Amino acid sequence: MNKRDVAAMIDHTILKPEATVADVQRIVCEGAQAGTYSVCVSPSMLPLDVPETLKVACVVGFPSGAVKPQVKAFEAAQAVADGADEIDMVINIELVKDGRFRDLEEEIAAVRRAVPAPRILKVIIESAALTDDEIVEACKAAMQAGADFVKTSTGFHPAGGASTHAVALMRATVGDSLGVKASGGIRDAASALAMIEAGATRLGVSATNAILAGLED
Repeated sequence: MNKRDVAAMIDHTILKPEATVADVQRIVCEGAQAGTYSVCVSPSMLPLDVPETLKVACVVGFPSGAVKPQVKAFEAAQAVADGADEIDMVINIELVKDGRFRDLEEEIAAVRRAVPAPRILKVIIESAALTDDEIVEACKAAMQAGADFVKTSTGFHPAGGASTHAVALMRATVGDSLGVKASGGIRDAASALAMIEAGATRLGVSATNAILAGLED
């Protein structure tokens, strides 16, 4: 894959809590110049002035996911009202660990109702903190609730970020019905290509320039 192919799969991301408006504006310029699919920001940074070539993604329940479903739904609705094209919601990991997958499905569905099509809903399952069986069940809940993507990680959890194993397992679980976004710890071209080979159809990265620098035009 060349630079243009990979760039078109990237959500160019800035989610550090200390990020300033100037930092976000820089990310928008970088994304536009590189040809990324979108920029991904925190809710407080919306609305964003972006060129027509860029989509705007926004995180919800970030980074812990440990808030009530109605709070996530409200946050998602506000982000949509502020111009977000895509919502990346963090699940409540406790629901997975307790085996409460019906409750997880209902949580995701609550956010889905706040993010009507054609807007995109991505579900962050924090795969590094889950067992393989939990990854499978979380992905199934996302499918049942009408999500568009499952996503590996926030990039903020101490358990780690994306792995090719998790991406491949998520792809095997959702088949062709959902997208799979790999995010967290992808910092070079080799890592990005490995995630794509494993089944990722979107990449969440802040090291976009470094990744693209390792690819041919």
